[in-house]
Amino acid sequence: MLDMLLTRRSCRKFENKAVEAEKKEKLLQAAQLAPTGKGTRPWEFVVIENKETLQELGNCRNPKQLFLPETPLAIVVLADTQKTDTWIEDASIASIVIQLEAEKLGLGSCWVQIRLRESNQGMSSQEYVRKLLGIPEHMAVLSIMAVGYPIEIRPAHTLDEVDKAKIHIETY
Repeated sequence: MLDMLLTRRSCRKFENKAVEAEKKEKLLQAAQLAPTGKGTRPWEFVVIENKETLQELGNCRNPKQLFLPETPLAIVVLADTQKTDTWIEDASIASIVIQLEAEKLGLGSCWVQIRLRESNQGMSSQEYVRKLLGIPEHMAVLSIMAVGYPIEIRPAHTLDEVDKAKIHIETY
């Protein structure tokens, strides 16, 4: 796992190549196996590959997310706020699991934060995505995971970046 964390980097430039059905299935299976508080599994996912919808999703943030219209696959991570008060944590874990599975499958990914952000359309990012995709009010939109084949491989992190001063033993 440490090796994967060293090599995983956010990717905003993707090849013009679709993600194969079996890889999409693995991404979604991994997301649904992500741990949740009290086993509530409040997350749901909207899979987007339609180019017109991806173009519109680019407006979900201010400034515009220019890479979203170019990504071959976007997975919108939602959570049912009526099921649990840990929906933010649960949907966050599912989001990172998607990123780690993408890395394992040779795909790149980038997390687009939606919660507490503003669109370039004069409304919250969540309201914009909810309206665009027909998401019901009780479902909160946490993130959009852009996934595809990376055009470039960025240099890996190194263990020199680990700051031991941020580790506290027994007390702060």
